Amino acid sequence: MNAPTVIRPVQELAAALSFRNEDLLRQALSHPSTAAGQLYERLEFLGDRVLGLVVADLLISRFPAESEGDLARRLASLVSRDSLVAVAHELNLGGYLLLGKGEEDSGGREKPATLADACEVLIGALYLDSGFDAARKFVTAHWTRLIEAATTPPQDAKTALQEWVQAAHKPLPVYRTLGTEGPAHDPIFCIEVEVTGIPPVSGRGSSKRAAEQAAAAALLRRLHDVR
Repeated sequence: MNAPTVIRPVQELAAALSFRNEDLLRQALSHPSTAAGQLYERLEFLGDRVLGLVVADLLISRFPAESEGDLARRLASLVSRDSLVAVAHELNLGGYLLLGKGEEDSGGREKPATLADACEVLIGALYLDSGFDAARKFVTAHWTRLIEAATTPPQDAKTALQEWVQAAHKPLPVYRTLGTEGPAHDPIFCIEVEVTGIPPVSGRGSSKRAAEQAAAAALLRRLHDVR
């Protein structure tokens, strides 16, 4: 378990990142639970796209011989919530967030979904503050280690499950959304996957894609256990 987040002044992060407009950074890190959080979700959207572009470019350069499928699996892993949370912890990003009382009291500074979103917000804010080169420099500095750590492309659970059912001459897996949990701004999706002749298994995730991957991984584990 991670240690409790130490709250830090936004000026400290602005100085560390050579952020030009400290007011923009303060507004960017104002969570939607605060009255000043109007920019947060728009910057999250922007940061997600900038991150994807920079990481894709880094992968093309680092792995010139890999197929599009392998590169896509690497990209999906590198822009996933786990990777974003890892970078957020490096920066102690939770400590710089401006949260509403309810979000603060519920441990918002340490929630993985909140930290992942905040990391994308920060990238979007860097892009607005100092342009693409500044955002690229930040992503390169914090994602190169993650890129180098994966010596082979990560296994895609949905692809692996599909390959298994095709080899077993079964119909393709069927995914069904069972419902969502949590608040509207931070939902958790629950999705079930079923393969003919095998009891269905469910998985949860912060997006439908993540929940489908979790369900596929759970079904693969079940198949491995019964072999």
